[in-house]
Amino acid sequence: MHRILIGTSGYSYDDWNGSFYPAGLDRKEQLKYYSNIFSTVEINFTYYMIPYPRIFKSMVEKVGNDFVFSVKAHSTVTHTRDFKKEDVKKFILSLRPLIDTNKMGTILLQFPWSFKFNKNNLDYLTRVRESFEDLNLCVEFRNNSWLGEETIKHLRSLNMGFCNVDEPQLKGLLPPTSIYTTKTGYIRFHGRNNLNWWNHEYSYQRYDYLYTAEELKEWIPGIKELAANTKKTYIYFNNHYKAQAVRSARVLQGLIEKNDIYTSQN
Repeated sequence: MHRILIGTSGYSYDDWNGSFYPAGLDRKEQLKYYSNIFSTVEINFTYYMIPYPRIFKSMVEKVGNDFVFSVKAHSTVTHTRDFKKEDVKKFILSLRPLIDTNKMGTILLQFPWSFKFNKNNLDYLTRVRESFEDLNLCVEFRNNSWLGEETIKHLRSLNMGFCNVDEPQLKGLLPPTSIYTTKTGYIRFHGRNNLNWWNHEYSYQRYDYLYTAEELKEWIPGIKELAANTKKTYIYFNNHYKAQAVRSARVLQGLIEKNDIYTSQN
């Protein structure tokens, strides 16, 4: 049976205190509280650092048996693109507590808008695939030059997933899609804040957006298509400012249940 897992991109934000987490809740108890509501989370701090395995071991101990973590790849893989093989080995080692307990979802490769479709970058994806062995990988492109059959064919040949996105419909960005290149579907909701996407003082301003039920209903056909052609689909909300991701995710959960699409939530 297909499984849809819905969660948020990150779970520990100061402005979630009082709006999602009960006031006064110890930060160490946030993941446990979160896991009682959602079945998955996308970890972002791995973009900035390669953690010690004990950090994920501690996180595993706070969640239930069916909870799953997806993890963002380090910036040296996606942005500076100067990673060394030993760095990837260290990164994979940090994930062992997730892998060994079957709580490892997908490693997300979020590339910047400047990463455009060309032969060199296709070859770079091949190099990344070889470096990460057989772990599940999913690629998020920000530049719409990647929308094409050659991209899909290449990702399928590498057994790398395609990340569908909901984001402002600005020139050069990707439109909503329901593309699958492996047996795992992936969707990220970034919000539709046209005004602050390119022009913002602080990064969180880009994701300051609350989805309406009508906007999320637009995704039901695409989610159904992914569910019909994959074994598992991860859906994450990145509009984290003031816990708007939580509110949006709960609305989508309800819509998926109403439309009889199988989902998983605690």
